[in-house]
Amino acid sequence: MDRVKSSMQQVPNAIPKVIRRTGGASSLELEKENFERGQAVSINKAINTQEVAVKEKHARTCILGTHHEKGAHTFWAAVNRLPLSSNAVLCWKFCHVFHKLLRDGHPNVIKDSMRNKADLTDMSRMWGHLSEGYGKLCSIYLKLLITKMEFHIKNPRFPGNLQMSNRQLDEAGENDVNNFFQLTVEMFDYLECELNLFLGVFSSLDMSRSVSVTAAGQCRLAPLIQVILDCSHLYDYTVKLLFKLHSCLPADTLQGHRDRFQEQFKKLKSLFYRSSNLQYFKRLIQIPQLPENPPNFLRASALSEHISPVVVIPAESSSPESEHVVETDDLVDTDIPALPAAVETKFDDLFGTSAAIDPFNFNSQNGMRKDDKDRLIEQLTREIQALKEELESFRLESGRLCQALRGRVSELEAELAEQSHLRLQAVGESEFLKAELDDLRRVREDTEKEQRSLTEIERKAQANEQRYTKLKEKYTELVQSHADLLRKNAEVTRQMTVARAAQDEVEAVRKEMQEKVKAAHEAADRQEREQVDQLLELQRELVSSRAELDSLKTTMASSQQSTEVLGTQLSALESEKAELVQTLSKVEAELAVRGEELERVQSSLATERESGVKTAEALQNQLNEKESREQALESQLVAARWSSLQGAVDEAEKIIKDSLAQIDDPAHISCTSSADYLASRCQASLDCVGRLHSARDAFLADNTGVSELVRVVTHCGHLVGDTIVQGSATSHMVPVEQADALSESVKLCGAEALALLGRMKQQDSLAAADDGKLKAALEAILATAEKLRPRGLELQQGELGDLVEQEMAATSAAVESAAARIEEMLNKSRAVDTGIKMEVNERILASCTELMQAIKELILSSKDLQRDIVESGRGAATMKEFYAKNSRWTEGLISASKAVGWGATVMVDAADLVVQGKGKFEELMVCSHEIAASTAQLVAASKVKADKDSSNLQRLQQASRGVTQATAAVVASTKSGKSQIEETDTMDFSSMTLTQIKRQEMDAQVLVLELETRLQKERERLGELRKKHYELAGVAEGWGEEEEGTG
Repeated sequence: MDRVKSSMQQVPNAIPKVIRRTGGASSLELEKENFERGQAVSINKAINTQEVAVKEKHARTCILGTHHEKGAHTFWAAVNRLPLSSNAVLCWKFCHVFHKLLRDGHPNVIKDSMRNKADLTDMSRMWGHLSEGYGKLCSIYLKLLITKMEFHIKNPRFPGNLQMSNRQLDEAGENDVNNFFQLTVEMFDYLECELNLFLGVFSSLDMSRSVSVTAAGQCRLAPLIQVILDCSHLYDYTVKLLFKLHSCLPADTLQGHRDRFQEQFKKLKSLFYRSSNLQYFKRLIQIPQLPENPPNFLRASALSEHISPVVVIPAESSSPESEHVVETDDLVDTDIPALPAAVETKFDDLFGTSAAIDPFNFNSQNGMRKDDKDRLIEQLTREIQALKEELESFRLESGRLCQALRGRVSELEAELAEQSHLRLQAVGESEFLKAELDDLRRVREDTEKEQRSLTEIERKAQANEQRYTKLKEKYTELVQSHADLLRKNAEVTRQMTVARAAQDEVEAVRKEMQEKVKAAHEAADRQEREQVDQLLELQRELVSSRAELDSLKTTMASSQQSTEVLGTQLSALESEKAELVQTLSKVEAELAVRGEELERVQSSLATERESGVKTAEALQNQLNEKESREQALESQLVAARWSSLQGAVDEAEKIIKDSLAQIDDPAHISCTSSADYLASRCQASLDCVGRLHSARDAFLADNTGVSELVRVVTHCGHLVGDTIVQGSATSHMVPVEQADALSESVKLCGAEALALLGRMKQQDSLAAADDGKLKAALEAILATAEKLRPRGLELQQGELGDLVEQEMAATSAAVESAAARIEEMLNKSRAVDTGIKMEVNERILASCTELMQAIKELILSSKDLQRDIVESGRGAATMKEFYAKNSRWTEGLISASKAVGWGATVMVDAADLVVQGKGKFEELMVCSHEIAASTAQLVAASKVKADKDSSNLQRLQQASRGVTQATAAVVASTKSGKSQIEETDTMDFSSMTLTQIKRQEMDAQVLVLELETRLQKERERLGELRKKHYELAGVAEGWGEEEEGTG
């Protein structure tokens, strides 16, 4: 009895232990935490910033994780924490892993990923702003992934890996020809995105080297394995769908499908061939080869000749990457583990396994009856069974609740992550908009300041112009009065001659008329004295007039110098204002023109598609009605083709007429364009005219090919119209003569295009339509555009940074060389010259030396300021990339540095000639002014991007003032030396007679008039030279050049 009691006490105590073991809510949380931790580690290892291919074991772990949780919540929760928008390599590897998940992951991955479609679209648009490297590839890859998700959401019958049987493909179209038609279009778009990525990767690699064996090359080539797998299925399904469509629809209706397939077939065949030759793909994938020629869809029996391309991936060998792979059983089993076998058989372990053959052996021990034993066993068995059932129900209920709570927690975490991402995105956009608003306010304030400064400068220039006009009028009056004095002097001389003749006559008859002769002599003497006094008075007036004339000339020279300085400042401000206004007008005009062109193209395409569909439906219905009406339907078909051609011709005429009308529109005057863009439009128009000729000949040979002619006519109308508009816009940016010639060429092009289209509207004159005159007009416009192309610095962007350093170093070297030459000339002058000449030479060369030292200090300050500008503005980019990004500013620095070095060299040469006595002092002064202007240009180019509070900027401005003072010292010393030397050459007229003085005076007057005429001509020539210099400098530095043509 004691053993029975002890056994009965042991049985109930064993069951609660089982309950305590299975009530493991904490074990589920621990399992979930371990799963998420493992997924996060694998994702971070697969998606990192190292430029190497994604390891297969990490990608496989991510794929198994989606099957484990039946979705992609954990994947997106980990990915949203990665900085995909700031690192192109990281984004590229994310696209690769995400592509693998879409293909091989759980079907719910596509649905879970659609909520991130907007973020992927924004990221693609952001990376699309880069034109090279991983940025451009990431933009293309993200567009492909978005297209893939949209395709599978729109066509849920297609799995992510696109593997379907022929029966499943037929079921996807639901036996509806419209569904098959639309599905084919979507597959074309899908395959187009795949091919774009293929071409983008190949174009970014240097195929002349073995890039497939490098880590960087394999990083770019690895995603193409997924692309090859997708392309093989898409090509196979497209071929089968096109054969099915050709069995239901007319061939003309599917002409566009065939053309698009032909284009994609050529690209895919070429890409498959190039990929199969790369060493990287040979060990990872067996790429199929497409047939030599595309299938002939017009022949139904060709379907039996089609062989579906099969991509073979060899079995993977054991490698270190295959270690530590998560087992599928552990990932898929999310339920609570079943009760251990030891617990379920606890009773058997305690009491034995046979209840029929004396399980407790009570008969031999205590003589208990068998009926009591049976009842005890049955009672205990029923209790155990009830407890087992209760325990099972409790376990199932707790598992169901845990699963539901787990799903709810995942949804809440996903929503929380999405809200956090949206909040961060909104904060970023708010900060960006605030920064942009502050920049706009600063730009507006700067513009207002520049406008006020420009107004003040214009007022000063107008006042100087009025003063110059008054001085010129006064000078004209002085010249006129001087001419009157000359005429009076000639009259007095004539009177003196007459008086002398009268005196001689009196001498002849003196003996006869003594008294009369004496009186006449006295009268003549008195008259002669009066005339001499009058002559002396006239000479004094002439001297005073000359002195006043010299002072007026000096005043005019100083006024002209100030006018030139003000004009230089005014032109610089006007150029900056014009650049700002031009940039704004370009952007606005480009947006408006592109929007209008897009609307016109869309409306034209919609009209053409609607008319084509209606015509095809009408013809199909008529053909199905009765076989006997075949001739009538054929004639109606020909009429419809001709009608569609006439409609296309009318549409092209409207486009060209509208373009010609825009030329005379006053609003079009503000539109501008570049010669490069005009040349590209002309070349495209010429190519389209050639295709128009071929399409017309094909239509004349077989009138069934009208669709190609309609497309070419419409396209040609658009291109010729665009050429007319761009030609007119370009004429607004060139000189008047070239603008008139270009406008006439554009109008002639429009007239020839209208004449050609007019002949094509008539069926009898279509064959005689000649496009030679239109080609000649377009070639004339193209030749004009080639002449107008800027001939500036044609440098690679990577060379700009080196060129800046080279030019600044060359300028410093030129200044050092000039200073050394001046010192050498000074020593030579001291050894050779004496007296006033040595004093003058020492003073001039000393001022030139000071000017060179000031220029040297200015160049050093400019270098320091440029270094600050580059360091503060380049960010993470290199110095060369910063110079390339700001190419216009860089070219301005290069031009200013060249001008400073050249001016220093020329001034030293002029000083050398002056010291030797062979040069002119005026040339040295002009060189000094030129150096001052060049240094001012260098200062302006350096400070345009500088911070106004920069200490280096203050140093640069101080150095600029030092250069100005040194230039003034050079001019002053030159003028002083010139006056000293001229004083030594005093004019001596003591030995000259009155006739000789009169002769010299007349020669001097003639020389003065000649010099005045020459001075006026030289001033006009100087103005034309400055105008031409401004135009050439603008072309060289790209002032009128545009990135894209605008209309």
